[in-house]
Amino acid sequence: MIKVLVLIDYSTEFSRRFLDGLIQYAQEMGQWSFYRLPVYYKNIHGEEGVIAWAQKWEANIIIAQWNYMSLESLQKLQIPVFLQNYKEEGKCFSNITGDYTGMGAMAAKFFIQRRYNNFAFYGNKGFIWSRERAEGYRREIEKIKGNYYYFESEDLNDKQWEHTHTQLEDWLISLPKPVAIFACDDSFAIQISEICKLNNINIPKEIALLGVDNDRLICNLSDPPISSIILDAEKGGYELGRKIHETLQENNPKPFSICINPLGIELRKSTENYNVKDKYILEIVKYLQKNFDSAIKIDKLTSLVPLSRRSIESKFKNEMGISLYQFILNLRIEHFTFLLTTTNLSISDIIFKSGFNDYSNVFRLFRKIKGCTPVEYRKRFM
Repeated sequence: MIKVLVLIDYSTEFSRRFLDGLIQYAQEMGQWSFYRLPVYYKNIHGEEGVIAWAQKWEANIIIAQWNYMSLESLQKLQIPVFLQNYKEEGKCFSNITGDYTGMGAMAAKFFIQRRYNNFAFYGNKGFIWSRERAEGYRREIEKIKGNYYYFESEDLNDKQWEHTHTQLEDWLISLPKPVAIFACDDSFAIQISEICKLNNINIPKEIALLGVDNDRLICNLSDPPISSIILDAEKGGYELGRKIHETLQENNPKPFSICINPLGIELRKSTENYNVKDKYILEIVKYLQKNFDSAIKIDKLTSLVPLSRRSIESKFKNEMGISLYQFILNLRIEHFTFLLTTTNLSISDIIFKSGFNDYSNVFRLFRKIKGCTPVEYRKRFM
């Protein structure tokens, strides 16, 4: 029997999906037992009480979160420990981590494609995952010489939030508009959304807002709903289960990392705008966003705006930095990649749903952009 003591908060969608993956592995293997020690137990008995309980229960493994146990206390247990969401990665323990700079780069590239010049990051002070997301974001922005703004706060109680709320409010008001804001996670993104609502700052016209974790409850509680980077949490949990099994079977406590990768972006209304000044090109962009999965004829575009085909193609290239044809291809490839990593649909179905009609051409195009075939890409994430 493998006994896993869970000392993490499962109120967030990330944690629930991560634990789903871990439990799936445990159910496939059998003879696993989980116990989540209530937070109040530590409040009553202290960290020494938690250690005593873990030893009495004869836990084989502990999965711990930063606000539950100190690293010093965890070391006393002398059993494998897996850290989630600590301020720094524990060198003596295994870490549940992620491609944080990659997430920041993904966010920046997303906004750059939407032609923004002003970019901002709202971070969680002191946490490595927030700091590295900001770094990946900033690096991409520097490449295009965009304007970058930064603000950070801590996880706050109501009394502390009163002071930081004012500072965050002042920062948001001072930002040049339109601006693309990347929040370190969805709980920080909804803080932005709430303050914008109170100050009549329009999302997405003045602020485009993107979070991380794709916590559907948080994202859809916002008005407008918040776009968010999807993380491959279930696969990370399943991989952790496999590594736990391997560690105990081989009696090998050597620390390792479980890296959880970004899958793509769940698009919602908080990022639906493009920073395009020409009203006719903006009208065409909106039409293409809604209809990229169907056959698009130039006659339809000329019927939308009072421009000739040549004018549309010329103005579009000037405003968007790429040709009309390439823009449509990018939309289709983005959607193709999203479905590839977030659904179990067959590749032929995904090709159809993404607006393509040439199987071999899609594979050639995908390999050129991603450096591998769709089948190889899917295997990395599924």
